[in-house]
Amino acid sequence: MTTPTQHRLCMIPGPVEFDADVLSAMATPATSHVDPLFIEKFGSAIELLRKVFFAPTGQPFVVAGSGTLTWDATAANLIENGDNVLVINTGIFGDWFAECIGVYGGVVDAVRAPFGSRPSLAQIEAALTSKHYKLVTVTHVDTSSGVLNNIEDICALVKRVSPNTLIALDGVCSVGAEVIKQEEWGIDVVMTGSQKALGVPPGLAVMVVSKRALEVALNRKSPPTTYFASFKKWLPIMQKYEARQASYFATPPVQLILALQVSLEQLVAAQGSLEHRFAQHRVASAKVKDTLESWGLKIVPVNRACAANTLTAVYYPAGVAPAEFLGKVGSRGVVLAGGLHPEHATKYFRIGHMNVSVVNDSLVKHLDTTLNAIKAALQECGHKI
Repeated sequence: MTTPTQHRLCMIPGPVEFDADVLSAMATPATSHVDPLFIEKFGSAIELLRKVFFAPTGQPFVVAGSGTLTWDATAANLIENGDNVLVINTGIFGDWFAECIGVYGGVVDAVRAPFGSRPSLAQIEAALTSKHYKLVTVTHVDTSSGVLNNIEDICALVKRVSPNTLIALDGVCSVGAEVIKQEEWGIDVVMTGSQKALGVPPGLAVMVVSKRALEVALNRKSPPTTYFASFKKWLPIMQKYEARQASYFATPPVQLILALQVSLEQLVAAQGSLEHRFAQHRVASAKVKDTLESWGLKIVPVNRACAANTLTAVYYPAGVAPAEFLGKVGSRGVVLAGGLHPEHATKYFRIGHMNVSVVNDSLVKHLDTTLNAIKAALQECGHKI
C-alpha cells in the first residue's frame, strides 16, 4: 500500500518512469543556452538522434513542446492549401492528426479499420491508386487502441505505388522501443515526444526530417503558415548547435536537452545495439500480455501481430468497474491509464511498458509490481483468476 507522499509507479503509456542519471542531468543551476557545456551537449544530442532514428542523413529538430507540436510542424511546413493527404487511421490519434492537417489546408482522406485492428495493405493501395497524395501519415503505435502499424510494409507499398508521395510517421509511442529504420524504409518525417520511450520528462518535440521533405518545406509556393514551428527558422539553429556554435531563435529548454543527451547516449549504448533494446520491449510486452490473457482478460488489438510492444490495451472483465479497479491498483502504488478512445473509453484500460521499466526490469521489477497490483485489484473486484 502507499501513502499520498510516496511516489506511485507510473505505468501509463507516457510519461514513463525515468532513469536516475537522466533526472540528475536536469538538476543543474541556472544554465545559459549559449554556455559552452550546453552547446556541446545539444550538438551531441542532435548527432545521437540520427543513430536512434536510423537516419544518417536526416535533419533532427528538437524544440520546446509536446509530440503534438511535431504534427503542427509537419502539416504547416509540408502542406499547402488543397494538397491531398492520406491518413492511415488506427485510433483517435489518427483522427487528431487529420484535424491538424485540415487546419493547414490539407484535403484529408482516411483509411480506417475497426477498433483494435489496422487497415490492410490492399485498402491502402486502393486509396493510393485513386488519386495523387502529397503526404501519407501513419500512427506507428496509437495509444488509444494499442495497435501497432506495419510501417515497413506500408512504406514499401507507398514507394511502389506512389513514389513521389511523402511519408510521415507519428512515432510518439514507438521511437526508441519499436523498430524504425527511417532512411532505409524511406520515411520522410518521424515524430516523437520526449516523455515516452526516449525516457525524458515531457517538454520536447523531437523529429527527424529527410532531405526530400526539407526541400519541399523550404521551396513551398505559398508563404509559411507557421512561425514558431517553421523548419526554415529552426534549421540554422540546429545546424549551428551541431557545429558547436551558439545560436538563437527561441530559448531552448536547457535542462530537458541535457537530460535528452544522457538518455540518447543510454539508448545507443544499450547492450551494444538498439536492436537489443527493441527485443527487450518485445519480451516485456509478451510477458504482460501472456499474463493478462492467462487470467482470462482480452487485449484490445485483434491479434498479436498488430499489438504494440510499448503498451497493452486490455478490456475490463465482466463485472469489473473501471473506477473501482483503477483506484485499487493505485492504492497498491501503481498508476495505470483508463481507456482513451471516446467510443470505447469505459471498456478497457492501458498499461505502459517502456524505457527503464523494460530495459532494467530485472533490477527494478516494475512489470512484476504492476502485474501483482492488477491481479490483487481484479480479485478484490470479484474477478476469479
